[in-house]
Amino acid sequence: MPMKPYNPHEIEPRWQQKWADEQLYSTKTPASVTSKKYILEMFPYPSGDIHMGHVRNYTIGDVAARFARMQGNTVLHPMGWDAFGLPAENAAIKRKSHPATWTYANIETQKASFKRMGFSYDWDRSVVACDPEYYRWGQWMFLKFWERGLVERRKSPVNWCPQCNTVLANEQVTEGKCWRCSSEVEKRDLTQWYFKITNYAQELLDDLDKLTGWPERVKQQQANWIGRSEGAEIDFVLCDEQGQAPENPTEDDFITVFTTRADTLFGCSFFVLAPEYEGLAQLVENSPYKQDVLALVEQSKKVSALERAQGNHEKHGVFTGRYVVNPINGDKVPVWVADYIVADYGTGAVMAVPCGDKRDFEFARKYNLPIIPIILQEDDPLYPQLKDEQRRVVCSVDWQDANEAEGVLVQSGPYTGLRGGKHSRAEQVMVAALQSIGRGRRKVEYRLRDWLISRQRYWGNPIPAIHCKKCGVLPVPEADLPVMLPKDINLAQGETLATHESFAACTCPKCGAPARRETDTMDTFTCSSWYYLRYTDPHNTHAPFNALDANRWMPVDQYIGGIEHAILHLLYSRFYTKVLRDMGLVSFDEPFLNLLTQGMVLDEHGDVMSKSKGNVIAPEDMIASYGADAVRAYILFMAPPDKELLWNEDGLAGLYKFLNRVWRICFDLLHQAGESSLSNAAQAGKATDEKHVQALVDELTRKRHEVVQKVATDFERNSFNTAIASIMELLNTASDYLHDVPADQRNKAYDREIASCIIRILAPVAPHMCEELWACGGFSAQASAGAAGGAGTAGGASDAGVAGSAGVQASTQGEQWSVHVQPWPDFDAKLAKRQQLELAVQVNGKVRGRITVDADSADDVVKEAALREVAACIDGRQPKKLIVIKGRLVSIVL
Repeated sequence: MPMKPYNPHEIEPRWQQKWADEQLYSTKTPASVTSKKYILEMFPYPSGDIHMGHVRNYTIGDVAARFARMQGNTVLHPMGWDAFGLPAENAAIKRKSHPATWTYANIETQKASFKRMGFSYDWDRSVVACDPEYYRWGQWMFLKFWERGLVERRKSPVNWCPQCNTVLANEQVTEGKCWRCSSEVEKRDLTQWYFKITNYAQELLDDLDKLTGWPERVKQQQANWIGRSEGAEIDFVLCDEQGQAPENPTEDDFITVFTTRADTLFGCSFFVLAPEYEGLAQLVENSPYKQDVLALVEQSKKVSALERAQGNHEKHGVFTGRYVVNPINGDKVPVWVADYIVADYGTGAVMAVPCGDKRDFEFARKYNLPIIPIILQEDDPLYPQLKDEQRRVVCSVDWQDANEAEGVLVQSGPYTGLRGGKHSRAEQVMVAALQSIGRGRRKVEYRLRDWLISRQRYWGNPIPAIHCKKCGVLPVPEADLPVMLPKDINLAQGETLATHESFAACTCPKCGAPARRETDTMDTFTCSSWYYLRYTDPHNTHAPFNALDANRWMPVDQYIGGIEHAILHLLYSRFYTKVLRDMGLVSFDEPFLNLLTQGMVLDEHGDVMSKSKGNVIAPEDMIASYGADAVRAYILFMAPPDKELLWNEDGLAGLYKFLNRVWRICFDLLHQAGESSLSNAAQAGKATDEKHVQALVDELTRKRHEVVQKVATDFERNSFNTAIASIMELLNTASDYLHDVPADQRNKAYDREIASCIIRILAPVAPHMCEELWACGGFSAQASAGAAGGAGTAGGASDAGVAGSAGVQASTQGEQWSVHVQPWPDFDAKLAKRQQLELAVQVNGKVRGRITVDADSADDVVKEAALREVAACIDGRQPKKLIVIKGRLVSIVL
């Protein structure tokens, strides 16, 4: 078959249709758990057509899946849509339509784009989160969580987004703003539904050590968010409104704090409550400062929890008029309310030690409160004055900042002279003393808070609960699932689930009286926290999935997605997996063995591409110009997958030229290039020296084995850019061989094996073109015939080291016609080793010559050759240093 021009616009649709017709990527049952690979990219939100960020994510996953198949694995590589959420609802309101209409239209658009990119998904396993057959099982899991005591409904301060008109989990507030629309988040007191993820806080933290295939920064983000702190709870006694402490305090008289620094108790000069502290209103009911306190409470709602926790904004506080007694020394300290204290860490009450805490220090300076030095370094000017004193308050108003957190205790009664700090001897003995009088106890605290899942919007999974005036809040019976969203809602007119009477009105399942449905829907992250399990058994109508199927495929071997989900989707999925394990539905602890967080795609100005910025580049435009294979190759080649990629269309044109070059060289190796052959020597009628031919064959053979090994290693470690660079090197070597050796002096079997190798190692990156080359070369017809034969010199007289096992081998997967089910080419590490190396010789940092030495030459031999090469440059001078850098260069310093 003579060579035809490379035309991706003709090739790609044809092979996409062939793959679909033959169901090439339909998932089979793995023979064993060791022969399976579950490759998964985070499923997208169907907000419109895909953009280059999607292309990067899904191309990475597709290459991994195709490579895994060629290694002999049975691969699960599915795709679906995270289809509930605000964008669809807002779009429906704007268009005066239904969210489902917008959602399913976008799904079809995205699906067509995925197929156009040649992604090897098993479309029979798709899941769509807004399909009742999917969200039914999300409701079922809610009920099972409820049965296990992991669901709670309570009133508490919550994050409220005024733009989205719904509450947000703590994880969905970024620098005080809504993660979706970037509006400033407010605090409101609402009764909401929570998942008790805190029950798994310690296990979620401990099991991070199991995730050896995760990026360290993701694990660190989760560890910081979980935020384990070891310390103590300490009870302060609240004085009455006249400032008198009760002689026999009861539980109601205590205000408890959590601290990791009990050793600093003697430095507590005031006491601080968060504006949301539960008993604050009662505490100031008869206080002359009541109105000031309530005003501060309102004002603090405008400051985000993150800003308050960081303590960088200007601090505001009000004295409550009340006092508490410090249990370690009996001092009465004033109780303040301040907006730098947050209620959802510890108890919402803090013992302020301004000498050792920057935020307390700044607050004390602003409101002229005492700053008592109780922990100093021995070289501090105050140390000689205070080290022997049992108790002498010194307010160091001249200090510019809080003192160091660790040092020697001073002015600390019997503990003076002990070294203080976290887990210090001083901390241990003080907590023991507090325990002995019933005023303290050891405690582990977590920053992690329960997951708020209520959302006050329509387009989400309905919470399966019923409110009955007589029976209280009850679960919807399992037999009544799914609780279906009403299709006849008029969102454009402001209708909600709460005002949609045919949805909200129901009957109590216990007493039969009229009742009301829960009209909040679940956070969309509940849908994405288990979808990877549904892919293992997507058509099950009796359960969310079959445990046998889930345990056969899970955990996911390679998961790919954005790092922005480090403490959202990834943490929630880990939580779901552990609960389902405890329910006996799965047998593993973690859902994702290996995680790749791909970098953002940036526009020419370095800005992240987004629809809101109007700088999105549609892949369809690029495909129309260059074809999908070029887009795939470009997105992989231009940067490591975990780094940002600066878009440059010139680079795309370069990859298109590379594919054209592959096309021409493979046809030449197949002896089908005709007049386009690179064998210029043959065209000129000149014979090539046999020794030179053999050298070219030897180098091509060596390079073939080196590159096959290198590309496999790079694919395994997700280094796709270096893999493509290695294929380019092999192509250069093949080009040199073809250029210098006439066709009539080349071994056809050898040439075909080289072509077969190039096609197969490039197939995961450029699947359409390689499928076409495979067919044009006639490889599919002989895929079951084993090797293409031994390879020798151009004349076939001697063995060049490409044995039969390196040729085209029999497929064990049935679809013999496709390159994508062929085995990965074998390689021989010995044959890949260079016999000789060319090394640069530097003198004082500048290259002054090059030497060729045997690859296994001893350093002394290499040094001697280098000195001979640059003898004129050295001119008899004695080198100060002579360093051999293996395989690269020799450095001589005079």
